[in-house]
Amino acid sequence: MDQVTAAFDATPRRDFLPRAVRRRASYDGPLGIAAGQTNSQPRTVDDMLRLLDVRAGQRVLDVGAGSGWTTALLAHLVGPAGSVLGVELEPELVSFGSGNLARTDRPWASIRQAEPGVLGDADGAPYDRILVSAMADALPVALVDQLADDGVLVVPVDGTMLRVTNPGAVVTAHGRYRFVPLR
Repeated sequence: MDQVTAAFDATPRRDFLPRAVRRRASYDGPLGIAAGQTNSQPRTVDDMLRLLDVRAGQRVLDVGAGSGWTTALLAHLVGPAGSVLGVELEPELVSFGSGNLARTDRPWASIRQAEPGVLGDADGAPYDRILVSAMADALPVALVDQLADDGVLVVPVDGTMLRVTNPGAVVTAHGRYRFVPLR
């Protein structure tokens, strides 16, 4: 079994959904969680994690942590030698996602409140990998600047999934996707 499949098996989506929608956890589509946000379609999350190519021991930033599911998946991938920081703008989701994440027993991962108008975590940079689970209008240069020298950023921009690799911020496109807006 490959690492991404193992992460999904170890991190059931159901555990990151509000009680009212848990019965729909196997649905391969986005599900509402709170504050107008969604828990992303599993197939999309799988695609993003494969593009991100997370390795054990890496430092990862999860922008738009929402329910905490992607943060927990990333934590499984990096293992206890790595670290994952999820940032989330919506206070209700910071609390919900942090509670969900705490039940995974992956203390090397956390979710904190994002500052309005500030993308990512420049003070904690550089990051080996950055995952963005919200749609940007343009490539967020502030996040590219937070990548390590050999880092990878996966971000949906104007309907297209982009993979940005360092050195040189090389951008490649990987299909069309829909997300809630990045704010």
